[in-house]
Amino acid sequence: MRTGTWIEACAADAIDVEDVIRFDFEDRTYAIYRTENGEYFATDGFCTHERIHLSNGLVMGNVIECPKHNGRFDIPTGKAKRAPVCVDLKTYPVKVEAGKVFIQA
Repeated sequence: MRTGTWIEACAADAIDVEDVIRFDFEDRTYAIYRTENGEYFATDGFCTHERIHLSNGLVMGNVIECPKHNGRFDIPTGKAKRAPVCVDLKTYPVKVEAGKVFIQA
C-alpha cells in the first residue's frame, strides 16, 4: 500500500453518533469514530498500553476509553489523556464522500 492512498472503510451511517467501529485492512487494524457532533476520525485500532481493540471501548464526546484499563485518548489528536496509557495513538485523515467513510493510510 502506498502512503496517501484513500481506503473505503465503511458506510457513514454504519457508525452511530458517539461510537467506534473496527476496520481491518492489509494486516492493520484501525478504529473509526463518529463523535457527538457528527465528525469522523480514525486512529490505530489497538490501545498503546496493551493490545486491546479500541472498537470495544467507550466513546464520550471526543474521547475513547480503553475497555481493559480505562486509559483514555483524545480522538481527534490521538493524545494519551489518562493513565495507564502514556503513548499517543497514530491518527489518519478521514473524508466522507457519497455516504462512505474513507481513511488515508
